[in-house]
Amino acid sequence: MRAEDLLALARGKGVMIAAAESCTGGMVMAALTEVPGSSDVVERGFVTYSNEAKIQMLGVAQATLDARGAVSNDVAAEMAVGALRNSRAHLAVSITGIAGPGGSDAKPEGRVCFGIARTGVPVQVDMQEFGALGRGAVRRAARDHALALLGAALERMSAV
Repeated sequence: MRAEDLLALARGKGVMIAAAESCTGGMVMAALTEVPGSSDVVERGFVTYSNEAKIQMLGVAQATLDARGAVSNDVAAEMAVGALRNSRAHLAVSITGIAGPGGSDAKPEGRVCFGIARTGVPVQVDMQEFGALGRGAVRRAARDHALALLGAALERMSAV
């Protein structure tokens, strides 16, 4: 979904948006805030590249990081919930993944986990395997997928 369309949908429903980003390093917030007038629906973004930042800024549990690793649906869920809890937003997306180069058999390059948290609704997670497209392409694909997830969540939401 185009950022302009997503923002218009959020504006029409009175929904504020937050993002917690790791491998994209703020690309979702950059896409949204590039649109003039976005400040009426974009609440804040968290760039939590390190595990320490995920813990301090979002409340991700050390135990979850130890058990599942940063690139996991569990961490994506905790990141999204933390972004919602630590903001005035009604909707939050999170992104954590392996943009590359590198990865492992267990967690290959191009694996990205997403979380969507909405007020009063259980957190949803989504894992995508974009493949070894190269760092920039994986990051762009993750940004675009996060925007699509936000758009789909907004379409299901009632006005606040």
